[in-house]
Formats: sequence, structure tokens, C-alpha cells
Amino acid sequence: MEDLTKLFAGYTIGPDCYRAIARFCCPYGKKILLIGGKTAMEKGRPYLDQAIEETEGLELADAVVFGKECTYQTIRSLHDQYAGKGIDMVFGMGGGKAMDTAKGVAWELGVPVFTFPTVPSNCAAMAALSVVYRPDGAFDSFYFYERPAVHCFMNTEVLLNAPEKYFRAGMGDTIAKYFECWFSARGDSLDYHSALGREISRLCYERIQTCGREALAQVRGKMAGDAFSQAVLTIIVNTGLVSHLVEDCYNCAVAHSVCYGLNLIPGLEKRFLHGDLVAYGVMVQLMLDHDRGQAEEVRELLRDLGIPASLKDLGLDLDRKKLDPVIRETIAGPDMEHIPYPVTEDMIWEAMQETESLCR
Repeated sequence: MEDLTKLFAGYTIGPDCYRAIARFCCPYGKKILLIGGKTAMEKGRPYLDQAIEETEGLELADAVVFGKECTYQTIRSLHDQYAGKGIDMVFGMGGGKAMDTAKGVAWELGVPVFTFPTVPSNCAAMAALSVVYRPDGAFDSFYFYERPAVHCFMNTEVLLNAPEKYFRAGMGDTIAKYFECWFSARGDSLDYHSALGREISRLCYERIQTCGREALAQVRGKMAGDAFSQAVLTIIVNTGLVSHLVEDCYNCAVAHSVCYGLNLIPGLEKRFLHGDLVAYGVMVQLMLDHDRGQAEEVRELLRDLGIPASLKDLGLDLDRKKLDPVIRETIAGPDMEHIPYPVTEDMIWEAMQETESLCR
């Protein structure tokens, strides 16, 4: 067999985690390029600046607000601006798009990247890829890297004070990782890495099921406890490890395809985040798969977390004519290319009907 290498990101979590940059960043050099979102850096920079000041041998060479989208144009423009300037490492601070931009710039500069997530909503801080968009906001492609960030620093004080909606949606997206991974891999003989990733995906649901409600209460009470930390680790680390380990065809299935179908409805993605729509897609996938018992359990969890579980929760009518474009897009989506049995438009419609009935 051919040689195969898998590299993983380390992580530190806690209210003082930025102080660990001395241990994990100093071996890579001195000069830092910080790339992040405007609001994210307003929230996270005070902690980071203090940590840099306390760390002998590290210097913030520049800090850049990346813009609104992670695009190849932005990545290459920043590369051109800082190439030859002696940058030793890139820090990415913010949400997924900020960190995806930072990872791209670091890769093209040939230097390591370290991530500082400021919203607990996705696995970008741990994933070895960037989701790249066109300047108009439309999806362009995935930009894959040999390895993820060297280290991820999860400041629980910063994450606790992010808007609640991102935490809520992050839990919805995380739940889907378990159900979609196991559904899409059903019946397959998996290699070691995909099998390991699939097993890790169990915690994507189990930890949100056991800790999510208390974690949400801690967010609302502005008091980060163990439940919040457990949920953050699940959203950022577990999903990142699963994505990094499994073959791409096992990362998504019906739930994400339903989400992308729903994105065709004007204004819906402005009222609900990606993870909200994916969580509803989990309900459709479970009813499609005739797993009513599991769907009932998921319904209760979603409702307790304030995540949409039905079309009614999304403010939509159960109307076949209005939903036909959504259903067609669901069936045609690339996430439906590797699932255990053929699925028709009528099957998706029936699953939607059964989901509404279950959620009444």
C-alpha cells in the first residue's frame, strides 16, 4: 500500500487559553500576521494582545480585516501583500470564513496557521480545508490542505459572549454529522480512517443530547461551565475530526441536501442559519428512513434548544407546489450521490409530511 499521512490540530480550551501561545507558537518563529473579522477581532484582540505582550519572542506584524467572503481573490491578494515580508505564522480569528481565509493565506505563504474561533458554530478551526466563495457570495469550491491548523485556541469567555443564535445553529449542524455519517456509510466496508471518523461522529449527537440544554442555559446566564465547554468541543473538535478522517462522501447526506434545497426560498437563509436548516433536514432524513423513535427524540432535543424541527417552525407551509423546487434541489444535490438506497421526490415529500405530523 502507499504511504498515508494524517496530521491533526491540537487545541487548548479555557478562559486563559490564549496564554498558551508561548508554548505552541514560539517554536515556529516570531512575526505574526493576524487575519480576522472586524467584530471578531474587537472581541478577541484584547485577550490576544495581552497574551502577545506577555510572550517574549512573539511580535504582531500586522492585523487585517479579511472582508465578508473567503474568496481566492482575497487569499491571493493577501499572499501577494505579505509574501517576502518575513511572516512566520498566520493567526485566524473569527468565524468560519475568517479562519478559512487565514488558512488559505498561510498555505500559500508556506507558513503554519493557528486558529482562534470567536463563535462556537462550526469546525473551521480544526478542518484541513477552506470553503471558498465567489465575490457575489455563491459557493466556488473547497480548498484542501495537507494539514489543519497547528493549534486551536478556544477562549470560553469570548465564545460564551458570541450571539446565541450561532451556538444554537452550531449544535444543529453538529447533530447532523452523526446521522449523516452513519446513514451515508451504511453497508460500506470502511477503511481505518473512515471507520474511526464514523465512530467519533457518535459524540456529535451524544454530547449535544446530554450537555446541550445545560450548555444553552449557561450561555443565557453568561456563566461558562463544563456543559458549555463540552458542547464547544463537540461543535469545533468532533466535527472537525470527523470531516478530516472520513472520505468526503460520508460527510453529508439528506440533511444537508434538504438545507441547500431550502436555500432556494427567498429570505429564508436570512432568517435562519445554516445549522438551523440542516437540523430540520435531520428530521426529514430520519422520517425518510422510517426511524420514528429516533426522530421523536431528536424533535424534543431541537425544541428544547430552540432549533427548528418542522416547516411550521421555519414559517413555511406544507404545500407541495411551493416546495417542489426545494424537493427537486434536494434530490439533485451532490450530497445525495452516496446514500444507501435510491430516493425519489415523492419520498422526500412524504418524509416532510410525516415530519409535520410528528411535530404537531
